[in-house]
Amino acid sequence: MSKARQSMVWVTGLAVVLALSSCATTPKITRTGADEQIDLSGNWNDTDSQLVSQEMIQDALGRPWLDDFTTAKKNKPRVIVGQVMNKSHEHINTETFVKDLERELTNSGRVKFVASKEQRNELREERMDQAQNASMSTAKSMGKEVGADYMVKGQINTILDAAGKMQLKYYQIELELIDVESNEKVWIGQKKIKKVVQQRGSKF
Repeated sequence: MSKARQSMVWVTGLAVVLALSSCATTPKITRTGADEQIDLSGNWNDTDSQLVSQEMIQDALGRPWLDDFTTAKKNKPRVIVGQVMNKSHEHINTETFVKDLERELTNSGRVKFVASKEQRNELREERMDQAQNASMSTAKSMGKEVGADYMVKGQINTILDAAGKMQLKYYQIELELIDVESNEKVWIGQKKIKKVVQQRGSKF
């Protein structure tokens, strides 16, 4: 066999191997609805974040502190979400959970929501830039921010129990609503989630 023929056979064989390898590693993708509940690993996921935020904010807004404030102040309370700490055994993106809490509070229409610390710093930089570069008629002035009346803080804890191929994951989410001026806690909420995960045996 000539060298040219050998090279052609080698290249063809390599192309076949690469093609088969590509087919074997290409993932199968199925699109689903964003609101569909899917649990793959049993870990904390988007469904947990959405359901917990909805339930806990509904509970918070149904407590006496809200009517007490609106009656006394004749206005809606201004709320901000502070830090939610992850004290669980797994990695949890608490920023997504915080955003779900913010959305539920804002869309309820029963409170006014104040920008986060990071957002306020960015807005202050924008106002400083406007003070130097924007016209006087359009530049927004400093010192007119509205302070929050209450801050939501919380944490996510877990307990893990396992025996053989069975695993129990227990999540306990704690949230507190604190008066920014007096440091009084006007609401304490708790949500518990239990998940039983069964590992399947390997098939040969």
